[in-house]
Amino acid sequence: MVTRKASHAGSWYTDNAQLLSQQLDGWLGAVPSTTRPIGSASSQQGPVSLPRPGARAIIAPHAGYSYSGPAAAWAYKSADWANAKRVFLLGPSHHYYLSGAATTACAKYRTPLGDLSVDTTLVQEIKQAWGLEIMSKSIDEDEHSLEMHLPYIHKMLSLNNSNFQNDTTSVPLVPILVGNTDADAETRYGSLLSPYLCDPANLFVISSDFCHWGSRFRYTYYQPPDNSPATQLKSNSRVQNEYPIHESIAAVDRESMDAVESGSHSQFLSQLRKTGNTVCGRHPIGLFMAAVEKAEGLGEAKGTFKFLRYERSSLVDEVRDSSVSYCSAFAVL
Repeated sequence: MVTRKASHAGSWYTDNAQLLSQQLDGWLGAVPSTTRPIGSASSQQGPVSLPRPGARAIIAPHAGYSYSGPAAAWAYKSADWANAKRVFLLGPSHHYYLSGAATTACAKYRTPLGDLSVDTTLVQEIKQAWGLEIMSKSIDEDEHSLEMHLPYIHKMLSLNNSNFQNDTTSVPLVPILVGNTDADAETRYGSLLSPYLCDPANLFVISSDFCHWGSRFRYTYYQPPDNSPATQLKSNSRVQNEYPIHESIAAVDRESMDAVESGSHSQFLSQLRKTGNTVCGRHPIGLFMAAVEKAEGLGEAKGTFKFLRYERSSLVDEVRDSSVSYCSAFAVL
């Protein structure tokens, strides 16, 4: 029985179980029980209460907890964890080139709060049916996009799920690492995932940060407010004082959030092509959106995300600066 170690504990987040639990409790406690979504359309639909009954899918960031931990709490608090019997975890591949998708060879994923079990039976089934690669243990442990969600998953199940409270193996994980997929691949994988969306026992966590802006990310896109052509800023570029770079970053991110909230996989891909926005989890998000479009039996407007929180690691004023954006959303299925 192979266990994936908590390879980023002690660096990206604390490996002290008591301190980690207190941090997560604090961030969750800071999220109001009633809030208004922030999308162009969803913000007009009125406030929502958290957790949201039937919310079985979330988008949450995966940076170090000092950066993205508070933002992720908004997504985790929104989900309906009480009835979950299985958690699908979809994240992007940062270090291992992958044109399709992969899953784990491990039977357990360790966290400082305790181990999470893998649904090894289902993992083997979808490996065969979907034609998935199997990550080596080293590739699995090098990747942070899945791991950064594990303490939050353990915490939410511990707080809200009576089955997990009695037996921590009763709510297993299905980890899926999504590579550099094109639209056709996302649609194909989405079709394969879609039957699982209609099962009320399944909860879905999609791992993604949003805009990575700066020369170190090779993305210095600037979109002026007057609809003049967008440009990639150079080291000697000057921008309008009344519209700093961080305002352009926010505008592009909000376009991406609105495209996700549209529920249209093609609209999301079109917005990414237009702006080049460096949404690192664009492929798992696209795969899930395609799954919603293919799912039979979902009610009207089910599976459409509503964004609740938008934060950034810093506010960029100069071309030499950089930032990463963090967004949190939920969808009722």
